[in-house]
Amino acid sequence: MDELTRLIACFRKLPAVGYKTAERYAYAVIGMNEADAGLFSQAILEAKEKIRFCKECGNYSTAEVCKKCTEADKTVICVVEHPKDILAFEKTGAFHGVYHVLHGSLDFQKGVSPEHIRIKELLTRLNGVKEVIVATNPDISGEMTATYLAQLLKPLGVSATRIAHGIPMGSEIEYADELTLARALQDRRPL
Repeated sequence: MDELTRLIACFRKLPAVGYKTAERYAYAVIGMNEADAGLFSQAILEAKEKIRFCKECGNYSTAEVCKKCTEADKTVICVVEHPKDILAFEKTGAFHGVYHVLHGSLDFQKGVSPEHIRIKELLTRLNGVKEVIVATNPDISGEMTATYLAQLLKPLGVSATRIAHGIPMGSEIEYADELTLARALQDRRPL
């Protein structure tokens, strides 16, 4: 396999990158000057080396505990499926609590049970928490996860709320615009 073909194959491994896009990326990299290509490759290597999961929330961080977990209001936790969902909420400026990343959602048909996602870790963070906002995707798996969490949280005396359905069913949070996400946070409802 020649170098160009290998570079295209590497870009195709990225989500939502088809052959044509991978080809454009490969030619863009080849067209970079040596300094820019070095910076690009160094950024990838440093990201892989230094970025890890925050031990509290599960988001990406370069520190053991991320800045949000050390500075934000810990009485409200927003539960999301993936780290990329946090970025979508942060763009709204409407949420001032901390996050908890499950790293997935329940899907019994695919063998994803509560032990496979970060539910136990969420339960250890509930001391002093008044509300848990469940912001899983509005699809079957996300709804199943939200219902499961609500059943766990109610006996513990923690208010469980669900983001409002300003986000269309079957879509993903990361693709929603800031206004839709802000409205969904404002109009959340008890589970």
